[in-house]
Amino acid sequence: MNAIYVMWLRQLKRYWRSRGRMVGFLGQPILFLIALGFGFGPIYKAAGGGSYIQFIAPGIIAMTALFSGMFSGMEVVWDKQFGFLKETLVAPVSRVSIMIGKTLGGATVALMQGIIVFIVCLIVGFRPINWVMIPLTLIFLFLVAFLFTALATSIASKLEDMQAFPIIMNFLIMPLFFLSGALFPLDNLPKALQIITRLNPLSYGVDAIRGTLTGQVHLGYFLDFGVMAILILIITSIGSYLFSNVEV
Repeated sequence: MNAIYVMWLRQLKRYWRSRGRMVGFLGQPILFLIALGFGFGPIYKAAGGGSYIQFIAPGIIAMTALFSGMFSGMEVVWDKQFGFLKETLVAPVSRVSIMIGKTLGGATVALMQGIIVFIVCLIVGFRPINWVMIPLTLIFLFLVAFLFTALATSIASKLEDMQAFPIIMNFLIMPLFFLSGALFPLDNLPKALQIITRLNPLSYGVDAIRGTLTGQVHLGYFLDFGVMAILILIITSIGSYLFSNVEV
């Protein structure tokens, strides 16, 4: 537990020292929120959907956790390239603890960035239907952040090329985001899209966050939580195994 805490704290300090990069990660979600929220707002309202800002804001908050969590794995590739990871791995602590600590650190940063985007959403006009549900929102947001940070860390543990990691992440992130229901309702989709969205792990995070903030839950809280919890256990287990086999 002490090793996990040390790695978690180290990750937070590392991100705090690179505040410019943290701000950079917020640019794209805020652009999506403003450009799409206000750009498609009149069309969405004319179609009888109400306020598009109310609908899209939870998806953009989940998007922030996805983007930040996935790209946090770049730290592992960077450390491998410059030898910093070797110094950590030769320490007399479990590599599984190192992996979990790094994942917790990246997930915590992603959670903080999601909270910042939530505040921006409030500024542009988004309003939760029940403030009592906000703690539950943060729990689901952290689950999304932890899931995709663990996935990114697992992938990064097997990569040596720094240029390959961003390419792989972009290849994964865009389909995950656009096919999660973050930008459009999951009701009345074509059968093929219904299957894809059900197979998309981000769909369950978006659905849960939207449900706690707006009351529009499609899949159900228990299913959302269960799927994400199971995936976290699976991916963390795989990531721990891969990380334990990293060569120093």
